Amino acid sequence: MSYTATSADDLLAHGFDTVIDVRSPSEFAEDHVPGAINLPVLDDAERARVGTIYKQQSPFLARKIGAALVFRNAAAHVEGPLALHDGAWRPLVYCWRGGQRSGSMRWMLEQIGWRAEALGGGYRTWRRLVTDRLYAAPLGFSLVQLGGYTGTAKTALLPRLAARGVQVIDLEGLARHRGSLLGDLPGGQPSQKAFETALVQALHGLDPARPVVVEAESSKIGRILLPPSLWEAMKVAPWIEVEAPVEARAAYLAEAYDDILSDEAALRQKLDPLRRHRGHEVVDHWTDLIRAGDRRALCAALVADHYDPAYRRSMRAVGPVVAGRVDTARLDPPALEAVADRVAAMVAGMGPAARVSP
Repeated sequence: MSYTATSADDLLAHGFDTVIDVRSPSEFAEDHVPGAINLPVLDDAERARVGTIYKQQSPFLARKIGAALVFRNAAAHVEGPLALHDGAWRPLVYCWRGGQRSGSMRWMLEQIGWRAEALGGGYRTWRRLVTDRLYAAPLGFSLVQLGGYTGTAKTALLPRLAARGVQVIDLEGLARHRGSLLGDLPGGQPSQKAFETALVQALHGLDPARPVVVEAESSKIGRILLPPSLWEAMKVAPWIEVEAPVEARAAYLAEAYDDILSDEAALRQKLDPLRRHRGHEVVDHWTDLIRAGDRRALCAALVADHYDPAYRRSMRAVGPVVAGRVDTARLDPPALEAVADRVAAMVAGMGPAARVSP
């Protein structure tokens, strides 16, 4: 039996007990339907082997060897991770395009007595629905951008706003990148497809009648490109800007960027290419501060010599409508709670339509 989904929201609200992705681990790692578990019926090496036999020897031989591998692996899953499910369990199975891999797994599960269904079109259906959602139509939400110079704790404000009932999407969290020169995070970034899947999942369930707060970004976070519908909505969104003195921002950055500041060699490697833009004297000064271990002074210098000029240039290019500003002398947790109260009140005052005319 085949399950048909007509939109990403439809598939996210599928109602099955478990979603099983039977593709290889590398396919699953690149992207998958949210919430799916990976029970491959062919691992990466087996899939490559069957594909080589298909091309170089015989399609029939490839199908015969592939079938033996598929059912052997499927049986291991039934004896292993699926063994505890009772007869009422209802799984949804998919592979790349809803073909032999998912069909074989679904057939085996049905023979056991489980009410298994296969996703029509497989992963390609999910990918098409994501593309439709993010590339083919407007976003459908009014956004508010939370802006401010680097180090004004905008990312740290997002969960505080969410705790106050404000709708938020943490784009840097989804992209696993802090969105700046020193923005790399351990583990690296997701694939573009996985980011877009996470974004669609984040949009699912939000109320389109209420504004959604996102951190002000460029069209690219690390190596992740913001999809067109999101970027177009961000370009017309009003801003709420957080302002704080350089000393407070440097103290915040010294703590927030502890991981990269602790790796002196990697830090120098990231800063060295800026010699062409900021000059040797400026970068040499940064290097001296790195050697001295003076993190706050380094962060203050980076703010003054790099981040703030870049931000001012960006603001001149973008020309956003700033609907409100919140000044704070400190960026410690109590101060951020107070800032979150004020920002939440501003967002609530914007009402259902968050856009502000120039």
